[in-house]
Amino acid sequence: MSQRVLVKQLQGLADGPVSVSGWVETVRDQKKVQFVILRDESGAVQLVNPATRPADDGTEQDAAALALTDLISNLATGTFLTVTGELKHDERVKLGGVEIKITTLDIAAAALPETPIAADSGLDKRMDWRFLDLRQRRNNLIFRVQTTLEHAMRTYWIERDYIEVHSPKLMASASESNAELFEVPYFEDKTAYLAQSPQFFKQMAQVAGFGKIFEIAPAFRADPSFTSRHATEFTSIDAEISWIDSHEDVAAMQEELLQTAFQAVKDKHGAEIEELFGLEVQVPAIPFPRIPLAEAREIVKSRGYEIPRTDGDLDPEGERQISAYVEETYGHQFVFITDYHPEIRAFYHMRDEETGLTKSYDLLFKGVEITTGAQREHRVDVLIEQAKEKGLGAEHLDFYFDFFRYGAPPHGGFGMGLARVLMLLLGQDSIREVTYLFRGPTRLAP
Repeated sequence: MSQRVLVKQLQGLADGPVSVSGWVETVRDQKKVQFVILRDESGAVQLVNPATRPADDGTEQDAAALALTDLISNLATGTFLTVTGELKHDERVKLGGVEIKITTLDIAAAALPETPIAADSGLDKRMDWRFLDLRQRRNNLIFRVQTTLEHAMRTYWIERDYIEVHSPKLMASASESNAELFEVPYFEDKTAYLAQSPQFFKQMAQVAGFGKIFEIAPAFRADPSFTSRHATEFTSIDAEISWIDSHEDVAAMQEELLQTAFQAVKDKHGAEIEELFGLEVQVPAIPFPRIPLAEAREIVKSRGYEIPRTDGDLDPEGERQISAYVEETYGHQFVFITDYHPEIRAFYHMRDEETGLTKSYDLLFKGVEITTGAQREHRVDVLIEQAKEKGLGAEHLDFYFDFFRYGAPPHGGFGMGLARVLMLLLGQDSIREVTYLFRGPTRLAP
């Protein structure tokens, strides 16, 4: 049996026998010759077969050649098959400069003749048939970029002696608040909750003496939002580090992490991203610009936009406006918004003793928030008081407070949405496009 060769390997092989496997992308069934474009996970190649048709005068034809021609004529788009044949290099062939003359064709699984989606199908329709939608070269690239991005981040952390953790996604109580929680029936009439974030357990690792940790894992929010950047299940990228002086140490680590990851994506996929998405990957210079929230609001106001929110935070249009200002002023796609008021931050964010503002930040990328980061409050008495201010009772948080009753180092970290980063990096309009299988208020399948 011939060993399978990936399409991307064909250009490096000499002319001769070869075997490839994949699915049918197109068939051109001409009178004297048949062309099949076969695609696999690495690319596409042209297959060619000199067509043998039944003779009008009844002349006897080669039965095997007739059968092969007939088989190709009836191939449906999406059929998975294996082809053996003769590889030939030919610079006239636009698709990679190689083609394969078919010797045998073995169908692994035939596809139905009518495909339920087309290139111009709407997003929801394509999500219904996501397994077909993902066959596109463009969509395949999204998840290769995702793989490179995650690998680069993991490599950055591991080379710096971080520990990877896998925190539980079933919790006895809320990780941040009682809102936006999915309840799950548990044993002995108990109720569990799907984790909104690994926040408490990231901090537990600091108390356990791990020093520096990271996690890339699912998180869940029962948020009935239908925006282009929200999901009920998403992949959260989290890190937490000990012995920091302020949230600036966290921000410095994150900007270096992102610079490293974007460079890896540019090096490996930059040309293909430019071809298929029409944009150039920009590796961000460090340090990223930093703007206090109060100043950011004034800048947005000076640009003619009044933020309607009454809590002092930025709204989505405000985020777009301040990012546009940063792009115009600094030529940068990222900006840290810092110094948030405690009322609009989590109870565990440390507060500056002089200003009363939190030692925290949001990171915006191309006008969209992708991260919240902060120094955490590690003094248990202060932490309990700040929780009380938020109306959070000790009955749900006592296990968390226990972490800090036996000593804790100064620490901080961030949580970042993977899909948002990918969406913005690749210039997409919705995280649905860059999520393998999206989950939202009205979508649980496929």
